Amino acid sequence: MSQSVTAVLVHGAWANAACWSKVIPFLQAGGVSTVAVQMPLTSLEDDAATVKRALALIDGPVVLVGHSYGGVVVTATGNDSKVQSLVYVAAFAPDEGESAGALGASADPAPLGAEVRPDSQGFLKLTRKGIDESFGQDLTEDERLVAFVTQGPTSAQALGDVVSAPAWKTKPSWYVVAEQDGAIQPSLQHRMADRAKSQKALVDSSHLVMLSHATKVSDAILAAAR
Repeated sequence: MSQSVTAVLVHGAWANAACWSKVIPFLQAGGVSTVAVQMPLTSLEDDAATVKRALALIDGPVVLVGHSYGGVVVTATGNDSKVQSLVYVAAFAPDEGESAGALGASADPAPLGAEVRPDSQGFLKLTRKGIDESFGQDLTEDERLVAFVTQGPTSAQALGDVVSAPAWKTKPSWYVVAEQDGAIQPSLQHRMADRAKSQKALVDSSHLVMLSHATKVSDAILAAAR
């Protein structure tokens, strides 16, 4: 594996760049540099612009990694010539004209949906119950507390914005399926992974798989970097 490969890590809704804190040391040890972007979660356009700025600063090939809604962002930005492969981590992998919200609605309702709360400005947050039972149920109590306290308010618009040119149609991809996911139905994850012809890794995990099973997520990213 070339030392020059960089993994660009894209967090999802209600998260932040620090959600990759356990994965970053494994990637570094495997010879892969990392950049974890911090998105505003205001719209797909704004979030994609954040990732594009990060890509512009990198020399050499990139593995673009997206968790949850971050999968929409990497799907929209992965056509960049530096991107050699994609990794979806319990993530949405939309086709042309699809959004995270539309994909979620195409499967049985996920338990987390009942624990999403809007504010007066159109931003959404999760209840503590949602994080404890459907988002990170296999994390420690301290980790769930941190996830709740540091969650990034997410615009409903971002979850409704659609992708126009899906990068998985032209780039090889890997998909980490979280089999105990309460945010994105595992059946939907399998369907999206199969559609993208992704190499699948199945993990008995909650939605926050990069925190509960960091080694398995890192393995998939390192495989994509080879």
